[in-house]
Amino acid sequence: MEKSKKILEEALKLKPQERFLLIEGLIQSLDEPNKTIDEIWINESEKRLKAHREGRLQGIPYENVFGEKQSL
Repeated sequence: MEKSKKILEEALKLKPQERFLLIEGLIQSLDEPNKTIDEIWINESEKRLKAHREGRLQGIPYENVFGEKQSL
């Protein structure tokens, strides 16, 4: 935590444009794809699609999800 405080103090001494570039770089580093999570979602979506095609999973009409209809 102490190291983070020192980094912040140094960052605050930067010019606004330099601080912006630093912030942008930090935000982008947090938004990197996570291959493990992507693989989990790929497997789950394939499992759900298979279940739907086999009739083991009932779909919800688009209108019920995104339209004005509120009945489920």
